[in-house]
Amino acid sequence: MSDSKKFYITTPIYYPSGNPHIGHCYTTLACDLVARMKRMQGYDVMFLTGTDEHGQKIEKKAQEVGVTPKEYVDDIVANFKKLWGRLGITYDRYIRTTDDYHVESVQKIFKELYDRGYIYKSEYKGKYCTPCESFWTESQLVDGKCPDCGRDVTDASEEAYFFKLSEFGPKLKELLLDEDRNFLEPKTRVNEMINNFIDPGLQDLCVSRTSFTWGIPVSFDEKHVVYVWVDALSNYITALGYMNSAYDDFDKYWPADIHVMAKEIVRFHSLIWPALLMALDIPLPKKIYGHGWITFGGGKMSKSSGNVIDPFILADRYGVDALRYHLLREMPFGSDCPYNNEMMFNRINSDLANDLGNLVSRTVAMAVKYFDGTLPAEKEFTDADNDLLAQLDELPAFVAENYESFHIADALERIFKVIARANKYIDENEPWVLAKDEANKPRLAAVLYNLLDAVRRCTILLSPAMPNTAPLIYEQIGAADANTKWEDASVKYSLPADVTVKKGPVLFPRIDVAKELEELDAMSAPKRELPSEPLKDITKFDNFAALDLRAVKVISCERVPKSDKLLKFIVDDGFGERQVLSGIAKYYDPEDLIGKTLAMIVNLEPRKMMGYESNGMIMSVRDGDKFRVVEFPDDIKAGADIS
Repeated sequence: MSDSKKFYITTPIYYPSGNPHIGHCYTTLACDLVARMKRMQGYDVMFLTGTDEHGQKIEKKAQEVGVTPKEYVDDIVANFKKLWGRLGITYDRYIRTTDDYHVESVQKIFKELYDRGYIYKSEYKGKYCTPCESFWTESQLVDGKCPDCGRDVTDASEEAYFFKLSEFGPKLKELLLDEDRNFLEPKTRVNEMINNFIDPGLQDLCVSRTSFTWGIPVSFDEKHVVYVWVDALSNYITALGYMNSAYDDFDKYWPADIHVMAKEIVRFHSLIWPALLMALDIPLPKKIYGHGWITFGGGKMSKSSGNVIDPFILADRYGVDALRYHLLREMPFGSDCPYNNEMMFNRINSDLANDLGNLVSRTVAMAVKYFDGTLPAEKEFTDADNDLLAQLDELPAFVAENYESFHIADALERIFKVIARANKYIDENEPWVLAKDEANKPRLAAVLYNLLDAVRRCTILLSPAMPNTAPLIYEQIGAADANTKWEDASVKYSLPADVTVKKGPVLFPRIDVAKELEELDAMSAPKRELPSEPLKDITKFDNFAALDLRAVKVISCERVPKSDKLLKFIVDDGFGERQVLSGIAKYYDPEDLIGKTLAMIVNLEPRKMMGYESNGMIMSVRDGDKFRVVEFPDDIKAGADIS
């Protein structure tokens, strides 16, 4: 196979800080559609997706639930893979940044950049957003908060390695403004990158951290871990075997034909990633595409608004292809796409049930009724067929061009305009009238044949979006492998002259919108779970008043030898120091509690535990498997009364 028939397409690698939701789906579905089309066109396709699994946020979330970071991401990655399987995503390779071969490559890439003089050690002082894992200068903040997510930032200062991003400003600007190359789509993103980042002056990039450990160690300075930019972005080449022996595809597939992502990470892919590749003397990807967001009620996902957004529920209840089609059809090129369940139901009813499903069922039913399911060879074609045939002839090139350029909604809209034209063709030619006169049977056969062939040609073009529905349609209309390849969408009259149809189930049952919205509201209503501990009997106020509850400062904390449950504290109760034991060793590392201000009952009788005297009780909250000490802000003084 020639080099011209290779095609490499990637999603970003998703950050598994929580389970996948419908907001993750569009990028992956869009890439899957293009990958499917390219395979149908005879390309050797490499479709890559994966997960970006390192960083401080993962470390913290794992700590909160009492597991290791690797255990935490393993569970979530399993859910990502389960969702992609449920949605029929045909990725060829799945990369995890915890994979050994990726770790090996990243350490070598970091060292290579250091040896070439593009990475140097210094100290970082600035504003840091933990959720985004991003450092910002004061001027980049918006109302004092992170410009990407709007959350609070903290002052940060630590030793770090830096990448000389500032050196690449002119080259990056030239790249983005090259009209022939058309590196970044849509064009509005080009202006954002130049006006907001390049022209104000690119800052050198922090590419290592010492304040957390969940990451790839810098091979020559192991107190540092490689920060997200070099780690995550390198996946597109490490997954092909760059600087590792796990794969041997780099020369075959690189440069990538297109990296696809949501707009909030375009900056990283159109500025940082090309600069890293330039520094390594590696060819740049051919194109970066940043699509809009799926928005929910103005931007926030909300079950209280009646939006069930769990893609597993939607796929199971309404069909995988209905969900695929709706998301791909609604997202305009480069812009945001609002999502709500009612929009999806209306789209299913109008396009899939009324137009496509109705066209298939009516045509097959008429072929069965008037010809016992097998059309006669004799047919009479007329000029009345020409408009439908002309639209069908123009359709394949338009769809292929718009699929590949990610104007996917435009392509699907055009397909359904032709499907609507086919439905109109039925009304224009009135098969039920033609059937009344035996002399009109050749014309009737031609009308039904045109309809069956129109369904075939449209279904081929729809199949990358609706891969499960296409075989069901082919079976009903008598199409076979020999006339359902991608190029067959451009061939008219490809069905056998004596084609035989077969009635099948309704492809897309109509949805009772009001009823479904009501049922989904009931499904998404928060379920009230009773506490694991029942309420105790009513008691007198004097019993509560007899307890002395105080805020205490933790001076020291350590594990009790030979106990996997107990921690031994020395606390300041405002009047002096005391020792207290607490059975929370499974939920906290001792060092994480030192300096904290906690709630404590200080006037309980002393008691011995594992040979140590405990003078009081640290107060905790237990909710099922979750166990948390009661904490106060640092400005609360030791000894403050709790009432």
